[in-house]
Amino acid sequence: MSETNNPLLSKNELPLFTQLKPEQIEPAIDSILSENRKTIEKLLSENKEYTWNNLVYPIEIIQANLNDVWAIVSHLESVKNTPEWHKAYEITLPKISEYYTELAQNEKLYQAFLKVRQGAGFKKLNFAEQKIIDNNIRDFKLAGVALPPEKRAEVKALSMQLSELESQFQQNVLQATQGWSLHITDVDKLKGLPDRALEASRLQAKEQEKEGWALTLDYPSYHAVLTYADDRGIRETVYQAFTTRASNLFPGKEKFDNSQTMVKIMKLRQRLASLLDFNHYAEYALANRMLKSPEQVLHFLNDLSDRCQDVAGKEANNLKTFAKEQCQIADLRPWDVAYVSEKMLHANYAISQETLRQYFPEDSVLNGLFTIVNRLYGISINEVKQFDKWHESVRLFEIYDANNHLRGKFYLDPYARPDKRGGAWVVPAKVRVKQLDGNIQAPVTYVVTNFSKPLAGGPALLTHDEVTTLFHEFGHCLHATLSKVDYPSIAGINGVYWDAVELPSQLMENWCWEEEALKLFAKHHETNEPLPHDLFLKLKASKNFQVSLGLIRQLEFALFDFNLHMHPAEENDAYIQTVLDKVREQTAFLPLADFNRSQNSFLHIFSGGYSAGYYSYLWSEVMSADAFQAFKSQNKVFDNEIAARFLYNILEQGGSKDFMDLFVAFRGREPEVNALLKQYELVQ
Repeated sequence: MSETNNPLLSKNELPLFTQLKPEQIEPAIDSILSENRKTIEKLLSENKEYTWNNLVYPIEIIQANLNDVWAIVSHLESVKNTPEWHKAYEITLPKISEYYTELAQNEKLYQAFLKVRQGAGFKKLNFAEQKIIDNNIRDFKLAGVALPPEKRAEVKALSMQLSELESQFQQNVLQATQGWSLHITDVDKLKGLPDRALEASRLQAKEQEKEGWALTLDYPSYHAVLTYADDRGIRETVYQAFTTRASNLFPGKEKFDNSQTMVKIMKLRQRLASLLDFNHYAEYALANRMLKSPEQVLHFLNDLSDRCQDVAGKEANNLKTFAKEQCQIADLRPWDVAYVSEKMLHANYAISQETLRQYFPEDSVLNGLFTIVNRLYGISINEVKQFDKWHESVRLFEIYDANNHLRGKFYLDPYARPDKRGGAWVVPAKVRVKQLDGNIQAPVTYVVTNFSKPLAGGPALLTHDEVTTLFHEFGHCLHATLSKVDYPSIAGINGVYWDAVELPSQLMENWCWEEEALKLFAKHHETNEPLPHDLFLKLKASKNFQVSLGLIRQLEFALFDFNLHMHPAEENDAYIQTVLDKVREQTAFLPLADFNRSQNSFLHIFSGGYSAGYYSYLWSEVMSADAFQAFKSQNKVFDNEIAARFLYNILEQGGSKDFMDLFVAFRGREPEVNALLKQYELVQ
């Protein structure tokens, strides 16, 4: 295919998604990789003295061009996962992996960067430019550039194999999720389900050309069943399917079993760390984190665990007592927990997510979110009506600063659908970059959630949990979009320490719990009446309902992940279960199911970039609680001076400085764990 006819290689500001075809991916990537290799070789051969301008900066530009194209490919693989798109992605992924590993092991390029670092001009560079050079030298070393040739080759092979296995892990989870549904013909079995969930399951059955109702493992359906369905057998069936996805216990779909995929990933990670002279993969992962040693991470996690043990135990006992006395469930099982918790929440606070949903129509929530960030940071957001999209429900928005300068754009893909990966995430489509001609490329970001789509004749109504998710992801979007760093490898969320990147997102969640903020958008979808004050008080009172059980659940994930990556890998996946069981001795306050194989679908650590890093959510939550205390201490959740400090020191700086330095510049000191405990009301 001619390059000029390939829309992936066009210089359009935004992709022409309707013109893209799977068969265009491989030739486009081949073309860019070839050109990049030629450019790098030319830069190395034509210069005797290496500088920022004749080496580092040009490489930043060509890497940005590659990343922009690959962002389209990987994005579509997540939101339009047809067999054709996945096959094209699967064919191309090894080429991308090989290119980056080859680049990171280019000894001549490494020596050139060292010469730039040692040159007289280095000290004249600004802090962002110096950081890029230092980051590259660090990454060369982490890729094994200093190893003997045969070990370098092994590191390269390991990196490529890991990339393919992690993609396979994700695909198995997606295929298993999509491949299961429960067909119901007797509506009585669905008693308790809210009307919206019932209608959604009817429409799902209709899409499958069946009468009745279809329950799926997409999160909106799964959550509704586990939380509201009165039929205990239905809850158990759906729970078992969800927690055995991609395992040999998953009903009828053993071909998607991730058991050996996990083992292979762990063995390769362990070997990679060993080749690079680390004791284990967890130590290797911390080479680019705020927390620098395994001891620091484990102390942080175990300290949090110790502090919430007593309260978590009381919360679990209270739930079991309520289940027995109010729900006639004497033997609380895992598929009862969400159901009984919802009943208990309503009994204690006379509130439910379904009641709250009526006050959170999608457009009202979006407008409120945009008003909040306008009051905080002076930015305005406008919707673009005419644009090329990959799905009819996708929306596009522009972000302008207080001086009416375009800062960037973002796509919003809000609803769950069969060919779309579950969860919620934000990834850069294009990062901010100062081109060689001096022009600034404004960033573009993908914001993806999996909310229930609108039913006929009405708006999409979000639960308060979904509102919080939207605010969370938009915090990432702000971080990716408001950057003032001109170099792509450290602009926006790029180059930010993995255990710091959740700070802006988790901070944004706080405004979902403030009445002054909720008044801006929490309005009944039929009457336009604002959220009543008494209902807000119930919502606020419920915020820390079962908070320690929620925290201990996150600690289970984080401790399992980190201990697993400190553990020597074995041939059989039984050792993975053993590591998890050991962690659960510390964290399991609620009943467990013997068949639960949730590790087989733990995307975050086996394919999502959080390997030996799931603790990052909790560490970032400490920072976000501490940051929000800066607002609360002034009794002004819209304090412009504090917001301006956060904008300047965090959102605009990207990965241009050590993140601890950025946090200290904002807060005046390092983060304090007690801030999180106070937010959870675990300490005074």
